[in-house]
Amino acid sequence: MMYDVIIIGGGVAGLMAAIEAKTDTNRVAIMTKGNIFKSNSALASGGINAVLDANDSGAIEQHIDDTLNGAYGLGDKKAISYMCERAPKIIKKLVDLGVQFDQDKQGHILQRGFGGTRSKRTCFVGDKTGAEITQVLIKTAKNMGIKFLVNHFVMNLTTLNHKISGVVAIRRFDSSVVVYPAKSVILAGGGYAGIYRGYSTNAQDYTGDLLAVALRMGLHLKDMEFVQFHPTGFVKTNYLVSEAARGEGGYLINSDGKRFVDELGARDVVSRAIMNQIENGKEVFLDLRHLSKALIETKLPSLYKTAYMQAGIDISQELLPIKPVAHYTMGGIETDMVNTDIDGLFACGECASNGVHGANRLGGNSLLEGIVFGEMSGKKALMYSEAKDFLPIDYSKVIKDIKLVDHIFDSDTTKNFNAMRVSLGKVMFENVGIKRDENGLVKAYDYISYLRSEVPTLHCVNKERSNNVELIAILELRNALEIAEAVILSALKRRESRGSHYRIDFPQNDDNEQQNIVVKELSKGQLRVWFKENPLLYKIRKWFSHH
Repeated sequence: MMYDVIIIGGGVAGLMAAIEAKTDTNRVAIMTKGNIFKSNSALASGGINAVLDANDSGAIEQHIDDTLNGAYGLGDKKAISYMCERAPKIIKKLVDLGVQFDQDKQGHILQRGFGGTRSKRTCFVGDKTGAEITQVLIKTAKNMGIKFLVNHFVMNLTTLNHKISGVVAIRRFDSSVVVYPAKSVILAGGGYAGIYRGYSTNAQDYTGDLLAVALRMGLHLKDMEFVQFHPTGFVKTNYLVSEAARGEGGYLINSDGKRFVDELGARDVVSRAIMNQIENGKEVFLDLRHLSKALIETKLPSLYKTAYMQAGIDISQELLPIKPVAHYTMGGIETDMVNTDIDGLFACGECASNGVHGANRLGGNSLLEGIVFGEMSGKKALMYSEAKDFLPIDYSKVIKDIKLVDHIFDSDTTKNFNAMRVSLGKVMFENVGIKRDENGLVKAYDYISYLRSEVPTLHCVNKERSNNVELIAILELRNALEIAEAVILSALKRRESRGSHYRIDFPQNDDNEQQNIVVKELSKGQLRVWFKENPLLYKIRKWFSHH
């Protein structure tokens, strides 16, 4: 089937992009690796940031400033300003589509405080905001006639003369490699925190597949060293305890019963403070006992139920043990707002790096970013597709992908690739986690180099082609290792501490490194990493050099 626009990814960014791209006459499809209802967007429970009054320029400017400050000198003011200024209209659009944000008795949308902000601007639906928005957008997309191509694993994109021409994917129900011609394509497939398997709020299949595809396409990745660790995950299951719990007044206390950090500080600060407690032999707990049970059941219903089901704890009366977990990735495919260097190819949401978050994301800005730039991507993809014809498919690339799938099926293996995925997560958390140093980063790089050398020997034990989970797991591991290497090399390159990237051996900010780091694949398996001059910093240096 041929489509005018194909969106890869079913979170809020992809859904909004599809809604904006659809007309009464064109063909638009959303392609997802798994179930359409399963996305990180659906797990983003705390809320979405916005100044509700579009005419309150002072409040919007404060939102811009808070976001810039949270980016630790690496934020792109053009993108941030656009996002914050667009936010009031986005909330209105979501309400018009059917999102029922919590309201006061007068019918005004309620807002809570989130970390790193100077005012309450986070709109919410209890503690299930992302799930509510996602469900409304899915319903809207289906009613508009948007096609859902679920259970498709994207292997590559095809181009002609640096213009997009189609998507190559594995149809999971029969492991066939199929091609979908498209006039324009939007990448909205989420982040890569799943490479920290066992230490992440993400599902294990969030392995940065589209980032690996982008590298193979010759595109740049940016800010890959910046991985945000959420301060509060369940100790045993990594379930995300939304920042809403602290926004509603929850405390963080250690096993001595003492509060040790500003609960609504920036996430990198709070996560490091918790790790310091754990490293000093203390347990850390979320304390909600001083809040009324009625407030907890009203404002934090999902947490209340899940804590009891997963941990056997009544949070209205008992302390909840927590730990930091890998949660969100600021790095991604380098874009100018949503444009990539390939004509007709756009990127938005967590898989893109447009400079909105810089070195550290503010809570509540991720849903906003996804929807704002998903909207922009959809509009641009529609305009591009209306002015273009379908291009021929380069089947030489498709044949290579078919041969790779056949190779994975055709031989036997003695290696346990699932064990490799688990060990990758452990090594990444221990050496490329909340605290880093050169010795640990080099150790992680050496281990990942070893795993990459083993990849060609991995094959499916089960040779059935129907819904073969082993095939996808092996391909995900290939991608995860490439993305992990990009993270490590970027972390080694940045010899300072900035935002979510904390080097024990370089604990201070270095003004000379107030620049983005970019990654490019020079040849198969060979990555180049370099600083990309910050335009403002470049102008300042140039001025000083001439005076």
